[in-house]
Amino acid sequence: MFASFLGKLTALLTVFVMFFESFGMIVPSENTRTDFEHCKNVIFMIGDGMGFNSLNKTKAEKQIETLTMNTFPLQGASQTRSSSSAVTDSAAGGTALACAIRTTNRFVGTYAYDGYDLASHPMNLCELAKSMGKTAGVVTTDSTSGATPASFSAHAHDRGDEADITFQQLRGDLDLIWGTRTDSFSEETATEYGFASIYNKADMDALTEGSRSFGQFTDDVWHEVAKDGMPTMTEMTLKAIDLLDDDEDGFFLMVEGAHIDKKSHQNQGDGMTDALVAFDQAIQAALDYAAADGDTLVIVTADHETGGITLVGDEYVYTSGSHTGVDVPLLVYGCDNFIENGQSIKNKEVSRRVACAMGETHFPIRVKEPAAHGGRNEDSIFSPVC
Repeated sequence: MFASFLGKLTALLTVFVMFFESFGMIVPSENTRTDFEHCKNVIFMIGDGMGFNSLNKTKAEKQIETLTMNTFPLQGASQTRSSSSAVTDSAAGGTALACAIRTTNRFVGTYAYDGYDLASHPMNLCELAKSMGKTAGVVTTDSTSGATPASFSAHAHDRGDEADITFQQLRGDLDLIWGTRTDSFSEETATEYGFASIYNKADMDALTEGSRSFGQFTDDVWHEVAKDGMPTMTEMTLKAIDLLDDDEDGFFLMVEGAHIDKKSHQNQGDGMTDALVAFDQAIQAALDYAAADGDTLVIVTADHETGGITLVGDEYVYTSGSHTGVDVPLLVYGCDNFIENGQSIKNKEVSRRVACAMGETHFPIRVKEPAAHGGRNEDSIFSPVC
């Protein structure tokens, strides 16, 4: 009888743990450390859909001996999944990397739905940076309302709520949001909320320190070489750093290379390798800045792997047109104790450690106010949940 009771108690406790962890309130064992080296600035670079074999395929087919990513002093892995599936989408994967929680697929910057307390949401790393007095920005080769940039700049229960996501971004306090065009963007509204609208490299280059900007480029920004007056990802990264880094409190910048994922969904190997090389070039620009600055953390990882790229004989081939649940690269520069070499940690733990490196040991943080239409303000009530 006692064994039966113990079994039922264990099952009940497991249910409670799963419930609260999905809502961002349980700290896994790996969350016990808070002694990470502090850095003034953070450049968080996400290769959407980029697995270990994405790198290997690119090196083999491009005849590249060493990618910039292979030179990072700390190299480990991130365990990808969502609260609703062993295979995450970009919305839940991005939310884990932005907010240090696991949520339901298709949710961006919100807790897994459980029917309770929908008037709160988890703070993302951009909001954390702004609350610390830092500048913050988002750069992507995807639409500005895409799942990954939305995870760092909005809170919505469906990644498809483009109009709501864009409205929140325009009402928010980020210093720059650059990506490809979204149908819901309004230059008039952007101006109303203090953003300069930019549409090409010339517009971007003309931006000056202290300005706020909303980029609406064409899809050409993902290429290695500039096309049709658009900036490359490297040029966007360098300009964003230049605009953000004059703040004495530091800055946070998220950069996403989205087309590693997009091309892998279509099993377009040549396009994927081109996109990965373009992403690697942007990483080199970030590393060069960090090396010169001496107080900048550079994180490179992915939200998930796409395509199930597998070595068959002496060739890397696609085995899927969708996401997989394998671990993805986690590369670190600028914080010597962020991970141990070869260590694999949960995707949501990556952002918790980034927050610790920024000086915030109580992350994730619940924001007790409606998520929709407007985001956080000075009257928000913050509640640490770790």
